[in-house]
Amino acid sequence: MTVYAHPGQPDAKVEFKSRYEHFIGGKWTPPVKGQYFEDITPVTGKAFAEVGRGTAEDIEAALDAAWSAAPSWNASTPTQRALMLNRIADRMEENLEKIAVAETWDNGKPVRECLNADIPLAIDHFRYFAGAIRAQEGSLSQLDEDTVAYHFHEPLGVVGQIIPWNFPILMGVWKLAPALAAGNCVVLKPAEQTPVSLLVVMELIQDLVPDGVINIVNGFGVECGKPLASNPRIRKIAFTGETTTGRLIMQYASENIIPVTLELGGKSPNIFFEDIAQEKDGFYDKALEGFAFFGLNQGEVCTCPSRALVQKSIYDDFVAAGVERVQKMVQGDPLDTDTMVGAQASTDQLEKIVSYLDIGKKEGAEVLTGGERLELPGDLAGGYYVKPTIFAGTNDMRIFQEEIFGPVLSLTSFQDYDDAIRIANDTLYGLGAGVWARSANTCYRAGRAIQAGRVWVNQYHNYPAHSAFGGYKSSGIGRENHLMMLDHYQQTKNMLVSYSEKAQGFF
Repeated sequence: MTVYAHPGQPDAKVEFKSRYEHFIGGKWTPPVKGQYFEDITPVTGKAFAEVGRGTAEDIEAALDAAWSAAPSWNASTPTQRALMLNRIADRMEENLEKIAVAETWDNGKPVRECLNADIPLAIDHFRYFAGAIRAQEGSLSQLDEDTVAYHFHEPLGVVGQIIPWNFPILMGVWKLAPALAAGNCVVLKPAEQTPVSLLVVMELIQDLVPDGVINIVNGFGVECGKPLASNPRIRKIAFTGETTTGRLIMQYASENIIPVTLELGGKSPNIFFEDIAQEKDGFYDKALEGFAFFGLNQGEVCTCPSRALVQKSIYDDFVAAGVERVQKMVQGDPLDTDTMVGAQASTDQLEKIVSYLDIGKKEGAEVLTGGERLELPGDLAGGYYVKPTIFAGTNDMRIFQEEIFGPVLSLTSFQDYDDAIRIANDTLYGLGAGVWARSANTCYRAGRAIQAGRVWVNQYHNYPAHSAFGGYKSSGIGRENHLMMLDHYQQTKNMLVSYSEKAQGFF
């Protein structure tokens, strides 16, 4: 067990500045209007830094810087881009603990997740796209003896990116790495709930990045996000967040006729077929862990397995064991490496979750465990903590249909395969899903039948760089990760060349 010192205490891994500016054109730049807002840590509920409150004027300044840098960076070689991305990865790896503690303090998630998942994944994504761009090739087709079609990958130019608060660094990297690898300059807006941790990373890597290639403007959605997403000077907008905001982003993109990537909400089914209980072995234990995975990142994951579907024949025994597993989750100081469930990211999110706990009870769902806010002692008393909660009910309830984005599991049973697929697909969303079965045939059939962009089979919450991620239905458009992401940040130029010296004979 390691308990990291809180920022401001002796031996703390990170010391935050009292005030953070925008990062524009390689310089830390105060907001044009001179306004700031407080960044509050959910660990204690107290403010720890001021952050520049950006407006349209700051977005324009960032776009000026990005377009000034674009001619050079757009024309850079894959080798140059890869070298920069690998150097960024190395620098982050050298400062792993500092970055992890910064993100925990900013977001409230357990530091063990930052140390072992979030930040190592972010580092790996930079390295992955460094390799991907070195390996990318264009193509040519010889159409006849004298005619050749060449296809070249070219950067879009300058792109806009809007990052969510649940994974402030990893989600930033998911968008930055392919965009930079493809040769684009970026104007990025972090979530106003968790702006500082990404700025700490930018401080660490700023000397590795040419001026204007990465620009970060902080602020609120209407004041800062909208001027970015609706700006005619960006060539693409990428957004991760709730579905209602995603609809607005799509409207802005359509006005400017630019591509859009939307990674939106989810209500992911996690299906447990009866053959998992044939033996109480390691696989069965793994399935129980999969049942409890709704608690990862306090349930603040768009692919959170927030609906558990358990076959009736094993329901009683499996659910009893699952509830016991959940009750053993350790809650406490997020900077303690033994803590499994940390603080919710903001007061708004805390209040939303608590309201759904009330909705579930009023709908008649049975509370199997949790169902209330958690009060911790000492400095943590003001933090935003919720007990992991399991509701038993039916799929027509609001707690089954609406995204809660907290450590809340809605549990129901199913009779057979067809019933499981029917319930799984009875949702507006289609981002993630889980299938647990010993039968390879069942795994394959269910994985193909579920309407979701990512289906985990006999696992959950694995996010490797070389696996495409994105949603069906109201869960979004486009994909994140995988080498296909380079195409999302590039345009294809076709040069159709005739090497014949003879006229075609039309005129």
